Amino acid sequence: MDACVFDLDGVLVDSEPVWEEVRRAFVADHGGTWQADTQSRLMGMSTAEWAAYLRELGVRMEPAEIARGVVDQMAARYRDGVPLMPGAVAAVRRLSDAVTLGLASSSPRRLIDVVLDAAGLTECFAATVSTEEVPRGKPAPDGYLEAALRLGVDPRGCVAVEDSSNGLRSAHAAGMRVVAVPHPRYPPAPDALALAWRVVPALDGLTPESLA
Repeated sequence: MDACVFDLDGVLVDSEPVWEEVRRAFVADHGGTWQADTQSRLMGMSTAEWAAYLRELGVRMEPAEIARGVVDQMAARYRDGVPLMPGAVAAVRRLSDAVTLGLASSSPRRLIDVVLDAAGLTECFAATVSTEEVPRGKPAPDGYLEAALRLGVDPRGCVAVEDSSNGLRSAHAAGMRVVAVPHPRYPPAPDALALAWRVVPALDGLTPESLA
């Protein structure tokens, strides 16, 4: 293993419930209609992609304005405290002692930096990528391929740690071995979970030995 590349939302930060709450309220407040499958479809999209999708739900604003409004609200929520997943800090520090770490996240750069700084984990990652910085969000492989490029490693020599259906598909499409840590509230689809090299129920089970 040349490197381990983490996802952020749903893996290190229990942010999916916050994203859902903020975006659901934003849609309702601006004339849109939240659909039953909206949250699952949004997971993994880049900022530009989900902002355009919220507009399709009936939000009467331009995508750039939608993105700015939602991200402002997310940043405000994070200032009140970042909801880290149990064992997240320990898992990152444990693995950083043994292997080079990267991060490939669908969150905007602004929120990635806020989370890593608040958790004291910025120095643990040799490279971080937001899907704002690549052409396509997950399930396309662009974010993971860019992370491998910035780390200077072959994607086929990397392990990715993911929770969502689109994230699993993205890392697998990039040629990485994927460790799934399913979120209890937002479990991945069976066909996506079948792409995982290994499945661990919680971050406590993520060790250098488990990735060997």
